[in-house]
Amino acid sequence: MEWRDEGIILGLRKHGETSVIAEVMTRAHGRHLGIVRGGRSKRLQPVLQPGNSVDLVWRARLDEHLGQYQTELLTARAGRLMESAIGVHGVQAMAALLRLLPERDNHPRLHDAFAIILDSLVTPEEAGALYVRLELAVLEDLGFGLDLSQCAATGAETDLVYVSPKSGRAVSAEAGAPWADRLLALPAFLPDRTKACTDADMLAQAFRLTGYFLNRHVFEPRGVDPPISRESFCTAALRAMPQPRHDQPPVQEKM
Repeated sequence: MEWRDEGIILGLRKHGETSVIAEVMTRAHGRHLGIVRGGRSKRLQPVLQPGNSVDLVWRARLDEHLGQYQTELLTARAGRLMESAIGVHGVQAMAALLRLLPERDNHPRLHDAFAIILDSLVTPEEAGALYVRLELAVLEDLGFGLDLSQCAATGAETDLVYVSPKSGRAVSAEAGAPWADRLLALPAFLPDRTKACTDADMLAQAFRLTGYFLNRHVFEPRGVDPPISRESFCTAALRAMPQPRHDQPPVQEKM
């Protein structure tokens, strides 16, 4: 068995004296493991770093075997990612998120989104919002997608400001007003891609929204805690965002 693909390094673990088992998010073969002979050598260590894109050739006698990788570097990101908290925690949080997917399931759009977000970590004010969209995409691919396109009660496609915690569907301001304290806030940039995530409060709402459904549908049923790397990334991303501007009463001049 043999195939060739591109992928992004998620993590490594030691194998024998000189080799490693590389966990890679490949474009056409999903999250896939393979042995890299000599992976702990000075030549390959800089290549096999989380966040780097690599060209892969995988070989095994049978398809169900672990198999071996031959790798060549395509895009080096690891050094830059290590320069900031948002980079360090971002690659770890996304790796933990992608590990929720079944091994070897094909998810090309998640591979592509992963690469885009890794490249965006140099502009932290964009990274948090992109990461939230990745969480939404993972929920969808796991079968728990949210419907943020129209109001669950009226069918309206505008003024969507809530999400039902039961159905995962958007709710308009008017329809949701009587139950506002029971609904989750829906930041405007999620249902409307023409709008931007403008401040830390808006991003915090988005993190709470996706975090709620990840806990409900993924972490709690599997009996696991949310990864610490997600909390660390959320904290770093919120610190990088502009703080919201609250209207202040005019200062009266003393006579």
